[in-house]
Amino acid sequence: MPRTTAANVIVSREDRLPGMGVWSTVGGVAAAPRPPTNGAMNSLLECDAPAHDWYRFVLSFPPHLVRDYAGRFELGEDAVVLDPFCGTGTTLVEAKKFGIASIGVEAMPMSKFAAEVKTDWSPDPDALASHANLVAEKASATLAADQLSDEPGASTAEGRVRLRGLDADAAKLLIKHSISPLPLHKALVLREALQGEYAAGISDHERLAFARVLPTEVGNLRFGPEVGVGTVRDDAAVVAPWLDRVRSMVDDLRVLRERVDTDASVVAGDARAVSSCVPAESVDAVITSPPYPNEKDYSRTVRLESVLLGYLTDRVSLRSTKRELLRSNTRGVYRDDDDSAWVADDERVQELSAQIEERRIALGKDSGFERMYHRVTKLYFGGMARHLSSLRDVLRPGARLAYVVGDQASYLRVMIRTGQILASIAERCGYEVDGIDLFRTRPATATRDQLREEVLLLRWPGNKSR
Repeated sequence: MPRTTAANVIVSREDRLPGMGVWSTVGGVAAAPRPPTNGAMNSLLECDAPAHDWYRFVLSFPPHLVRDYAGRFELGEDAVVLDPFCGTGTTLVEAKKFGIASIGVEAMPMSKFAAEVKTDWSPDPDALASHANLVAEKASATLAADQLSDEPGASTAEGRVRLRGLDADAAKLLIKHSISPLPLHKALVLREALQGEYAAGISDHERLAFARVLPTEVGNLRFGPEVGVGTVRDDAAVVAPWLDRVRSMVDDLRVLRERVDTDASVVAGDARAVSSCVPAESVDAVITSPPYPNEKDYSRTVRLESVLLGYLTDRVSLRSTKRELLRSNTRGVYRDDDDSAWVADDERVQELSAQIEERRIALGKDSGFERMYHRVTKLYFGGMARHLSSLRDVLRPGARLAYVVGDQASYLRVMIRTGQILASIAERCGYEVDGIDLFRTRPATATRDQLREEVLLLRWPGNKSR
């Protein structure tokens, strides 16, 4: 394929992607067709639910996109795929379904745990089902002893029982009203039963099912462009929806176990220093979606689960976790951050940062966060330059890369053409740009203008170009 320069890379996705028929079947279920509409492009298809739906980050990209590019890259069962921003493991799960080894790097402990469990298909389904019933019976018995019921509105002693709660430091991390007192009490009872009946090789799957039901089935959270509080419910079932989720896992494992031996590993690490946690020249392809430069605090999206499962205990642990993340929002910026040095001589990034600051001054915006908009823009692209530089050491010559990225207008409506800027940065790091495919469009929150979500395609030619 002829090399494409960063200045001339935008092509339509429909013109570039092969059909879905390149994939084999799993458990007799054929690979899914590509969703037909723009709105459905980021949806989880019903046939993709096994493992993917055990726990899914609201901003994750869809499995069919991984299939598209793994097929396009002609990856076989001897390949190794890396997702350096692996989140809850979409790339890893999809690779494992088709017998391709994978590695994920993730800094958020809750997300790392989810990715590990979603790629562990070793539990015996019958043993998991039996053990979950035991845990459910124990939790229900504890509730009954206090004359409380898991069924919403059926508790007879509500108001007379001292409800369990979180310690003060952990409680301060939660979004206000994200979970009501009685559902929290029930969740803590179930958590205690899970801890008391711990079973190696089984309990992690039960804990992930617990995390899965917390935000919206037990808690009061809603997810749109941002995470927020929806209808505040005084009561909600906990044990029953949790047990339903475990039973769904059991059904999936009966199909997925045929690929149990395909390697999928998840390491805790900072994607900006990927060479420190992934072996040198071990990767044939990268399929990933890094954070976008916007005001989404990704730690808030998994905050309730992170606290209830003990991955975040106080502000110190939260701050320590955030320091390992790419700087993509002003709530994750620290005084000593210096990733901007990686793009100090990048004219396009510097001009964009200056434009944002000039607009802030012209509009009279003077809050602490608004004052950081121009800085976080440089930190974001500097962090991505640092990532791409470190990544070179782990890639095999000829490695293919697909980055799902999106235009942004979060900073005072100044348009950030993320894919185009990253293409230019990648070229400066020695990568060849194969193109930018249009994945879908989405409306901007503030202006309702249509923003592009794209897939930046790169190729690593090898050390000779460095």
